[in-house]
Amino acid sequence: MSPTATPVDETALRERVQASLARQGMMQHLGVRLLSVAPGEVTLAVPYSERVTQQQGGFHGGAMGALADIAGGYAALTVAPPEMEVTTVEYKINFLAAFQSGELHATGRVVRAGKRLIVTTAEVTHVAADGKRSDCAVMQQTLVPVPKTY
Repeated sequence: MSPTATPVDETALRERVQASLARQGMMQHLGVRLLSVAPGEVTLAVPYSERVTQQQGGFHGGAMGALADIAGGYAALTVAPPEMEVTTVEYKINFLAAFQSGELHATGRVVRAGKRLIVTTAEVTHVAADGKRSDCAVMQQTLVPVPKTY
């Protein structure tokens, strides 16, 4: 940490993200778990289930997109002022491969955080039962800070 950097209470940061996540119906619907939180970075996981599949039994692209959006969004939240939340204004995702079973992990990272716009990326990885990891999707996202209303 540089001498001018403000120390970060990572426990408070995790609690902030967890409290916001708990308010999201989409998180609960998909069965998403919070794996890690650090300033500018959040990792989430979603297990394989019928809730996240498409007609051929693989993870649905919409579920992958939602997971990437949520991971990027919460990475942005870690750098937003305490009185603010964030909302996505756009994202672009590239699907790299389809998978069945196991679970998906998405790591969102802040690329640039300004007062009016925050840009993030997210990488979605498939984790097989044997621990093998494979790239699944990549996303870039733009978010805006908005006043917290709860």
